[in-house]
Parts: sequence; C-alpha cells; structure tokens
Amino acid sequence: MAKEPLSPLNWRLGTVAGIAVYMHPTFLLLLVFVGWQHWLLGKTIAAVFGGIVFILALFACVVLHELGHALTARRYGIKTKDITLLPIGGVARLERMPSDPIQELWVALAGPAVNVVIAGLLYAWLWTTSSLAPIEEVNVVQGPFLERLMMVNAFLVGFNLLPAFPMDGGRVLRALLATRMEYTRATQLAATLGQSMAFLFGFLGLTSGNPFLIFIALFVWIGAAQEASVVQMKSALGGIPVSRAMITAFHPLAPDDSLKRAVELLLTGTEQDFPVMLEGHVVGVLTLRDLQNGLARKGDAVAVGEVMRRDVPVVDANDMLESVFQALQSTGARIAAVVRDGRVVGLVTPDNVGEFVMVQSSLAAHRGRRPG
Repeated sequence: MAKEPLSPLNWRLGTVAGIAVYMHPTFLLLLVFVGWQHWLLGKTIAAVFGGIVFILALFACVVLHELGHALTARRYGIKTKDITLLPIGGVARLERMPSDPIQELWVALAGPAVNVVIAGLLYAWLWTTSSLAPIEEVNVVQGPFLERLMMVNAFLVGFNLLPAFPMDGGRVLRALLATRMEYTRATQLAATLGQSMAFLFGFLGLTSGNPFLIFIALFVWIGAAQEASVVQMKSALGGIPVSRAMITAFHPLAPDDSLKRAVELLLTGTEQDFPVMLEGHVVGVLTLRDLQNGLARKGDAVAVGEVMRRDVPVVDANDMLESVFQALQSTGARIAAVVRDGRVVGLVTPDNVGEFVMVQSSLAAHRGRRPG
C-alpha cells in the first residue's frame, strides 16, 4: 500500500475491479533476468518459457494481494487510484490511509490473507491429487509448478508480515499500537523497530555476502523513515489554517503569455511553479517540468496556455493545512491555489509546507529551552 504519485513511465495493463493496473518498465528487466537464469540451468527455450510463465503467475498473485488491500479499503470509503507492478512486488496507491486503527489493521491484513487463501487452495489441490513432491526437492526454480507457486505465496505471507514499514506487518504493528497510544507515537515506535530490523538484515547481508539481504535492509530502512516523516508532518499540520503557510508573493502568468516570459520569471526569482490566471481566476498551473517539456518541444514563443496543466487544486484560505497536504500528496499536484472570497490570495506547495513545519519545529525547540 502507498500514496506516492504514479510515475508517467508506467505502462497500463488493464483494469481489475475498476482499478487500473500498471507495470513499471523495469519489470521487463526481471523477466529478462529470470529467462537468462533458466537458460543457464536448462539450456532450452522450454526452460526459459517455463521460468517466465512462473514469474507471471507469481505476479498475478501479487495483483490479487494488492486487490485484497484495495477492496478492503473500499469497504471503508477509501478509493484506490491504481496498482503498479515493480520488480520487487506490487504497490496499491490508496487515496489515504484509514484514520481508524482497526480499519487500518484489516486493510493491512487483507493482502497477506489473499496469499494464505491462494497457498491453501493450491495445497488442497496438490494433496487431493497426490501431487505433493518432497519439500527438499522444491525451490523457486525447480520442482512442480503449482507446488513452487504455493511455497512462494507462503513466503510472501511471512515476508509481508514482518513488523517493519513498508511491509504490511509494519502497518499491522502500528495499528495495534495505535489502539493504546497516540497515532504519531505508535508510528515512531513501529518505524524504530523496522529500522532495527533493517540494521540486522544489513549486518547479516554484509557478514554473509548476501546482496539480497542488503537490498531488503535499505528497502526497510527507507520505508520506515518515510512513513515516520509523513505521519510527523501530518501531526505538525493539525489545526493550522492554510493562510498561515501559504506563499503570498507570487507572479501569475496569463494563458497567452509566452514561455519566454515564464523563463524570465524563473531566472530572476525563486519560483519554479507559476499559477496561470484569467480575469482573477486560476485556470491552470505551469510547473517547472511543463516549462522544460514545452521549451524542448515547441520553443519559448509558444503560449503558456498550450502547455500548462488545467487540473490545479483550489483550496480555501481557512482550510486546514493537514487536509490540503494530504490532497497534494494523493493527487501528485505540485501546487494548489488558495482563495478567499473568490479571490486568489496565495499558493501552497509541498515544499513550502515542509519549510513551514521546519520553522515551527525550530521555534518549538527554542521555546522548550527557555527557562520557566
């Protein structure tokens, strides 16, 4: 589960239960690697084909795992934007995480539960057909197809339930802790435990020369740090109106301004994203990436209106900063326009929200050191 914005590089595979499924291009590298490994083992096209089919079947189980999260979240009114397949697994992008710890617990457990069901069904079929091979004769690349798939699903259950972010077990632990303590504190404890496990994995990987354990250690360490950072940010933003953190000094562009004008503002100031306004209303936003792409494709004489984004979020100055920050995260937007009485009075971006939190944290630390 995640809330990161979707990479524009992803390829759409289709839709399942109303949820778009994407594949990251690097997934092809996994297929090439698996095919090569099976060629080295079997030296036949049939071995290569069998290896690739097994990986595709495994990732079909991964999609079902992510659908478990998504459909359970849907029961609580939380939509899933999409599911993306990566070489290391799958990611379901939820619009938000459940605020109720019990709901988060069920959403987190739903994915591994799907793998339990798959492994159980495969075991039942193998047992009833007397097709079970001795366990010592089965591994990821050798042994009966269905038994290998059963074993990998069982492994996915155990791996995903490790009590460390970003695995499901980290969210299960956080949800259980949050039933007894404040949510931010529960996240910090779960993240600390996750990073302790990452340190252990890294140590074992270095001493045993196992690069896979080192990779897992980095994956867990970064995931735990990101989860703790996001929750701390949300906690720091609680009860603060957007008007306290918005950017009030900005240079709007008009739709018929040229990109040359945007370049001039970019080079003479600190802004990278510009609101596009017409008759006092925000009609779009020109981000730095849009500006770069527009210059590369059409030159600096083209009008801003031809390359701007039109889906700019608009928020009220009295809205709470926490909800706006969540909206920016869930939509992947780089900027939101702030209005008061129908008039644009400021802008808010993830960067300036982070700067606001940094300033408030520094002031809080200073007040904590003052005597009395």
